[in-house]
Order: sequence, then C-alpha cells, then structure tokens
Amino acid sequence: MNPNYRLVALDMDGTLLTPDKTIDPATARDIALASEHGVQAVFCTGRAVPELRDYFGMVPQMRYAVCNSGAIVYDCTERKCLFRSLIPHEMLAAALAAAEKYRAMLHFLTEDESIVSASDVTHMADFHMGIYQTMFQRVARPVESVAQEAARHGAVAKINLYFRSPEERSACFQEMRQLPLVIALPEVTTLEMTAQGVSKASGLSWLAEMLGIPMEQVIGIGDSDNDREMLRSVGLSIAMGNASADIQAQCGMVTADNAHNGAGRAIRRALAL
Repeated sequence: MNPNYRLVALDMDGTLLTPDKTIDPATARDIALASEHGVQAVFCTGRAVPELRDYFGMVPQMRYAVCNSGAIVYDCTERKCLFRSLIPHEMLAAALAAAEKYRAMLHFLTEDESIVSASDVTHMADFHMGIYQTMFQRVARPVESVAQEAARHGAVAKINLYFRSPEERSACFQEMRQLPLVIALPEVTTLEMTAQGVSKASGLSWLAEMLGIPMEQVIGIGDSDNDREMLRSVGLSIAMGNASADIQAQCGMVTADNAHNGAGRAIRRALAL
C-alpha cells in the first residue's frame, strides 16, 4: 500500500463511467478496495447533483462530490450542499443571447436542478449530445422558455451551451472568452461555463482542505478539457486511455480507457493495491 495518497478525485463521463454511462462493477470493487485501505474516492464532475443521484448507491464509499465543475461541493450521505460559488445573472443573460444567435441548446444548473428547454431536449442528437438525452429527460426540468425561467434566478451554478457544429462552438467561444467566466470545452460541440475562479481544481482544493488532506496527497483521474486544472493541481495526475493526447502529455500516468476499467486499474496501480 502506497502511503503517499489519501484521496482520489474521479471525473465521471469518460473516466468513472463506461461509454454507455454505467459504472463497471470492477471499478466499483476497486473503489471499495481503496476505501478499505483508508483512501477516499470523490466525484469530481461537471454534472449537477440531480445527474449524480443514480450513482450514489453504486459506489456508497464516495461520500463527497465536487460537482457543477467545482461550483458546488456536496455531501452525498447527508444530502446537503457544503460549498457554492455561483455565476451572476448578467452572465446567464449573455449565454442566452449567444444561444439565440447560434441556435444552440442552453442548459443551466442551479444548486439542485438541471434546467433545459422542452423543445431542445427531445432532439439532443442535433447538438451531438444524443447519448445524454435519456438522462436529461429523466432528471432535468424542461421549461417552455429558458429565458423566462432564467429571469427567475439571481445566480446559477453552471451554464452549458451545446452547438450544432464545432465551428459554431469555436466562433462563440471567441466571442465569450473575454467575459469574467471560466470556459471549458469538454465535448466536441460544448461550452461549459462557471463563475470566475471556479474550476474542478478550486472545488477539489476546498474539499481537500475541509478534510485536512494536502493536495500533494490527492490523486486526480480525468480525460477532458474541464479536468485540465484539476490534473495540474494534484499530487498525482492520471489520464484515461481515451483522453486526448495533450491531456495525456500533461499527466504523470496514463491508464486504460473507460471501456476497460481504466479508473480502477489506475487506483490499484497508484496505491499499490
């Protein structure tokens, strides 16, 4: 057992989850094995709490979640928010204008809700997000007008824009990159926005401090652009085999892909279990 690490932060899509959005039983066993040796595993994801609840029972050892890309830290056992850092309403208004200009799908997340347009959620494949459509229809709240719904919220935890092409995503990114937001590009046609200074790294740092664990004793495992800062901030960074070449290049270790228990194998290797 390697005594240098006490916490493992796991991205979800592309990392903890298989391509069909399930948790491999072997990965769950490896997380349980780490827990038996005193090492906690935590969710570190762009997903919101409603999009996580289906997984809590599958890996009950994972008590904490850094979710909404770091805007929310959540206690999955006590079912309560521990920390929040929100996007001001005027930035939501800017995202609404961008969605209208590019005919993009706007998705915004509060502390406890995932909110989408009822007309968009029925054809998410048009925005290259079809694999998520079933989940969205199950856990998101569809509204007739996202603009009217947005007006009811003073601030939100996270904003996603889903585009019809990478070119439209790129053009919108160039227009919005000067705004006081953290903008990541986690999927082929997605812009993911959190408040200025907020990232998975900042949320994970807050949680590690609360738990009394130095970041040097944290392992981070991820695959995407929104994992980049988190992977830079930890003591040991591990890229999934399905991660892009530049993500793999910045990490201290590369594991198998998410179809072959890459996350579980990485945990066992890093902890010498």
